[in-house]
Amino acid sequence: MKPLKIGILGGIGPEATGKFYLELINRLQKEKLITQNADYPQIIVNSIPAKELIFEEIKNEDLEVYIKGLKELDAMQVDFIVMVCNTIHLFHEELQSKINTQIIDLRKEVFKELKKSNINQVTIIGTPNTISQGLYNFPNIQYYNPDKKDVAILSKSINKFNQGIDKDKERKIVLEIVKRNMTKGSETVILACTEFATMLNKENFPKINTMGLLVNCVIDEYKKVK
Repeated sequence: MKPLKIGILGGIGPEATGKFYLELINRLQKEKLITQNADYPQIIVNSIPAKELIFEEIKNEDLEVYIKGLKELDAMQVDFIVMVCNTIHLFHEELQSKINTQIIDLRKEVFKELKKSNINQVTIIGTPNTISQGLYNFPNIQYYNPDKKDVAILSKSINKFNQGIDKDKERKIVLEIVKRNMTKGSETVILACTEFATMLNKENFPKINTMGLLVNCVIDEYKKVK
C-alpha cells in the first residue's frame, strides 16, 4: 500500500500552519502510530503569501492566490488537502470545483462535533465574514456571538498576531471578548480562526478548537491506510 500523501494549504497565517504541523506530528506519536521515521506520511506544506481574510468584503481576486496554492498541491497528486484557515472554508464548494483532490470540509467537521457533544448554545470567535455569513450556523443552535465592535477588535488582533506585535496583549484582549460573550449563556466557544486556536488553545474554558478538528481528520485518514 502506498504511503499517505497529505497536502496542507497554509500560510494564513504561517504560525498557525506551523502549529498545525507540530500538532499533527505529536498526535501521530501520541497514538503510537509511528514505530520508525519511515512510518510518517509524506506531508507537503504550501504556505502561501495570502491576505488575511479579515475584511467586510472578500473579493474574487482575494481568492486567486488560494486557488493557485490548491492547484499546486493538486498537481503534486496528494491524497487530500487540509486548508489551515477557517474563513476560506466559506468558499469550500467553489474551491473544490477548481481541483480534483478532495479538500477536507471543516464546516462538516464542526457540525459533527456539535452533534456528538449535544451542544445547543454557542459563541463563535472568528473573522467578520465567518460570523456574518454563518459558516458555522446550524439549525437548532442558539448563538451568542460578539457584536460588530468586538468583531472589529478581533480582526485587528488577528492582524497584529500575524505580524508578531504585542502577542500576549492581543491574547488577553481576545480572551476578554470570549469570557464576556460566554456569560450570555453559551455552552462552548468555537475558535473559528486558526490564530485564535493558536492563542487560546491552553486557556481553560469550554471550546471547540477547529485546528484540532483538522488534525483529527488527518489522523483518521492515516489510520485507514496504516
